[in-house]
Amino acid sequence: MPTAKAKSYVFPYFNRELSWLAFNRRVLEQAESIDYPILERIKYLAFVSSNLDEFFETRVAGLMQQVKSGVLDTGPDGLGPTEQLRQIRRIVNRQLLDHGRCWDQQIVPQLEQSQILFCGYHQLTAHEQKWAAAYFEQKICSTLTPQIIDPADSFPLLSNKALYILATINDPKPSKSGQLLAIIQVPAVLPELVKIDAARHSKADVYVSISDIIQHHAQALFPDNTLTPAAPFRITRNSDLDIDEEAVENLLNKIEERLVRRQKGAAVRLQITHETDAFALTELLRATKLLPENVYTTDRMVSPLQLLAAYQMIDRADLKFPVQAAIIPREFENPGQIFSQIRRQDLMLHQPYDSFQSFVDFLDQAAQDPAVYTIKQTLYRTSGDSPIIAALKEASRRGKQVTVLVEIKARFDEANNIQWAKELEQIGVHVVYGLAGLKTHCKLCMIQRREGTKMRRYVHLGTGNYNPQTARFYTDLSYFTSKIEITEDVANLFNTLTGSLPTPVFKKLLVAPFTLHSKIQSLIHTETRNAAAGKNARIIIQVNSLVDSCTIDNLYRASQAGVKIELIVRGICNLVPNLKDVSENIRVRSILGRYLEHSRIFYFENSHSIAPLLFAGSADWMPRNFYRRIEVIFPVEDPQLKERLIDILESYLIDTQNTHLLSCNGSYQKKDPVLATHLVSAQERFSRDVIRRHEMHTCSHSDKNLIPADQS
Repeated sequence: MPTAKAKSYVFPYFNRELSWLAFNRRVLEQAESIDYPILERIKYLAFVSSNLDEFFETRVAGLMQQVKSGVLDTGPDGLGPTEQLRQIRRIVNRQLLDHGRCWDQQIVPQLEQSQILFCGYHQLTAHEQKWAAAYFEQKICSTLTPQIIDPADSFPLLSNKALYILATINDPKPSKSGQLLAIIQVPAVLPELVKIDAARHSKADVYVSISDIIQHHAQALFPDNTLTPAAPFRITRNSDLDIDEEAVENLLNKIEERLVRRQKGAAVRLQITHETDAFALTELLRATKLLPENVYTTDRMVSPLQLLAAYQMIDRADLKFPVQAAIIPREFENPGQIFSQIRRQDLMLHQPYDSFQSFVDFLDQAAQDPAVYTIKQTLYRTSGDSPIIAALKEASRRGKQVTVLVEIKARFDEANNIQWAKELEQIGVHVVYGLAGLKTHCKLCMIQRREGTKMRRYVHLGTGNYNPQTARFYTDLSYFTSKIEITEDVANLFNTLTGSLPTPVFKKLLVAPFTLHSKIQSLIHTETRNAAAGKNARIIIQVNSLVDSCTIDNLYRASQAGVKIELIVRGICNLVPNLKDVSENIRVRSILGRYLEHSRIFYFENSHSIAPLLFAGSADWMPRNFYRRIEVIFPVEDPQLKERLIDILESYLIDTQNTHLLSCNGSYQKKDPVLATHLVSAQERFSRDVIRRHEMHTCSHSDKNLIPADQS
């Protein structure tokens, strides 16, 4: 039996998987928060479930594969895959228990007070059950394909994350195995929830899940047999595509093929309700090659899709966050002036407080402007009816040279991105897929425009995806510039991505996998030297995840030298803060609020020079971002924009309403005990500030300040 191999590490680390589960616990706390409207709490419950789905599809699947292959090496935290799986099971079971309690004991009763009832089938009145039975006959029954399965025969393929109903058949006819199984897939074409159109005397809105209706009427689908009580279940499968791009001639076709195979990946989790009988459960485990420790039982199967359906179906504005209109900054109010404004000064949007529509207008203007002849853009994830895609198509129709780098390996968005790639190619857009072995995760758009006898480039660099949907609830930065050194770097990077510049040189941008990791270490080392020399030294970092052990080690050394380090890490953090003689000068906080904190901002005091250094971009501090992705971190040098970024970071540091502080034992405490006497929300402050800034600009606006629209 292989044994775990321990490596020697100088400093302590938290385990990556357990740190991620701690993040999911913080998301669950959002659902439990009485400060949030009740329907928003349902949405957070959905996030907890969908997060766990992806966690099992990728991270747990990888650990199980390691155990199966006998690869039992421990990581820097000292835990091998077997011990990690054991702890994951313990923590996930606890989260599922609390998830169910939140739904049953908090959400459902509070919804009842608002005349919204979520009922199991047996909780419906006789009149409502009669309506549901008719609905089953008229709308559901014809879509179902009930199956009788003899366990001695081959078992049908169970699709990844699909919902099924399972029961045992007491068949009077002898079978090869003695008993038979009945299985019914809940079709994806059916709505997750059904609103009962049979009002109670209280006039409450009554909802029941489609799976409850099917489960109750399962017997009717097998009229010649007697069923044991039916139970819903889901299978989660390994969803890692694992493609060797170097050996693949047609990457797009290979990914399409693997997307089909994803539904057939090895099973890693079985979710099932308690009422399943022993025979059915045993046969299901045998068919899926799962062990009892891979089973997660629950009282009621509440899928993330059902929860999201509830949020979307219930039209009650009083039970959701108040609508907050994003502001279009003054500089972007007239799309015809966008290029003039960027020539005049660098511009920045702080989304979702500033509207993402400003970027859409920037791209639309480029598509329509006769002086623009080239558009180049990266696409990692975008929305279903994307105005970004529409603008790129329009630019191509108008005869502009449009090049789009589509990342078709963006996990769980592969199918969407393949569809966009094909649509863009059909209309004449030059579509490329980046460099083999590297995901293109950077957010870049470059416009080339003829201005008199000269050419000028305008670029947009962002921290978030070109997705108008997620831009409404992700906090991100959008940076616009026409500065030559940066635009030349962006042009060089696009040439690298299309294969024409294999050894790029960058003057301003920090680009992974070329210069980013080494430059970040250099910046940390500089702060360490400054602290050792008695100078002021400070680092403030905002990222989604901090995993890279080399970077963590250098932060530890900086702390030991006296550098004051503030880390704002929303999700995974392997660094252990507040340890005597190791990380006494490091504080780690996670901020979770109405909006998903997604910006990556980097501050270095740089006290040997006249001003601090500030950067922003697409990269978290993880090995994959440093070495296996194309990432871009850009410097912010405009004094006004630097002050704005510093204000954003300082606002996070005084936040007490949405902040969790990480302790050296791995637990997170909700509020800063020093500042908890009054609650401060950075997100609320940003909302107020952008409105106030807009009102000030509106009041001071006059015709003499207008810049003429760009002329072709």
